[in-house]
Amino acid sequence: MDKFKDECGVFGIYGHSEAPALTRLGLYALQHRGQESAGIATADGERLHLTRAMGQVSEAFDERALATLTGDTAIGHVRYSTAGDSRIVNAQPILIDCVHGEIALCHNGNLINASELRTDLVGQGHIFQTNSDTEVVLHLYARSKAPTPQDAIVESVAQVHGAFSLVLLTNENLIAVRDPYGFRPLVVGMLGNATVVCSETCALDLIGAQYVRDVEPGEVLVIGRTGSRSYRPFPPAQPSHCIFEHVYFARPDSLVFGQSVNEVRTNLGRLLAREAPADADVVVPLPDSGMCAAVGYAEESGLPIRMGLIRNHYVGRTFIAPQQEIRGFRVRVKLNPVRSIIEGKRVILVDDSIVRGTTSRKIVGMVRAAGAREIHMRISCPPTVSPCYYGIDTPRRSELIGANHSVDQIREFVKSDTMAYLSLDGLRRAVGSKSGDYCTACYTGDYPVAAPKDVEAYMQMALKLPDGRV
Repeated sequence: MDKFKDECGVFGIYGHSEAPALTRLGLYALQHRGQESAGIATADGERLHLTRAMGQVSEAFDERALATLTGDTAIGHVRYSTAGDSRIVNAQPILIDCVHGEIALCHNGNLINASELRTDLVGQGHIFQTNSDTEVVLHLYARSKAPTPQDAIVESVAQVHGAFSLVLLTNENLIAVRDPYGFRPLVVGMLGNATVVCSETCALDLIGAQYVRDVEPGEVLVIGRTGSRSYRPFPPAQPSHCIFEHVYFARPDSLVFGQSVNEVRTNLGRLLAREAPADADVVVPLPDSGMCAAVGYAEESGLPIRMGLIRNHYVGRTFIAPQQEIRGFRVRVKLNPVRSIIEGKRVILVDDSIVRGTTSRKIVGMVRAAGAREIHMRISCPPTVSPCYYGIDTPRRSELIGANHSVDQIREFVKSDTMAYLSLDGLRRAVGSKSGDYCTACYTGDYPVAAPKDVEAYMQMALKLPDGRV
């Protein structure tokens, strides 16, 4: 499907006798953030233990794998490769042993200066085992002369730029770090006396933990036997939370950046209905990501909402497609129109975003073939005009249809009767009074942290395919 790819999800729990099993559960809740690989590391007070596998959580951890993980502290990761290709060596957590002792690291985000730092480190004799940007942090950590692991973490992280929500594990501590801009979410919860850190509150809900607060931008939170200690060692920056977390990435049942994702997305639909009404009979969401906005659109417009497109939730990560004569198969295997809802109707199709437009074109064709009299496309965010360098796998600018075509040209391409996007002002209004704390670079090209000096080198590192192509 022609969607932005989810980034990664991180989870950590300190001080629970069933830490490995609870981490697996937490990763189930975060599966939407990455489906390529999964891993768990644990600490038992003497050493760290690690298991990783390609595929989804259900494929990665059976009872035999969990039996190798001992200890009352654990971290876990689900991955989509925004930097580094898709193979087991790039799966996380990454575990090393160095002068500071063993440490395991999970990372959600992207490091803009990773390729430059890597070039410098290789020139100094460092040998890299992965092509993931995350490994750069560990090399900086291993060479640090700081007196404690915590100081070495701060020293190493201070040298990287970009987006990072990190959970780290040593034999003594669970450590959470968030970049000063707060691009990616990271929350803290409690399960009895155990402390939990994770990407979204839906993971807390699954294990019965209570949300306490967000890890603050620029905060280093060290959790150990004597409790939690919070540091803010980095220069302060203007908060720049990723607004696309609310548009698409996060689960609707999560609180992200302190706000209900469901409520923000529903507001997106309400505002879209005010800005771009259509004389129509029925509102049809693009499942699943268009559901909340479609509900808001229907509420505001007074039109009925119907499930005119059904998604097949049992399609794996790959499948064998037939020959090209069956056109649109890759879309039809995931979505199918309900003719009884669509036939003869003026249909409003609500989706969260358009990237290249190819999938939207096929969906409009499917709905038209199912008998729709008119099709009005409504998108619950502004046109995407710039790549993201902060943990979203966006294509090059040349591949973004919104960067190179007018809205009317996009309408002509997807072959809908009308086409409208939510305005940037509407998007900001949907997230409320703290809209100034959000990054909207993908819609404006205004980057809070400067784009990579060598964009092509960055893209080579960030967008490698499994066979090495880009």
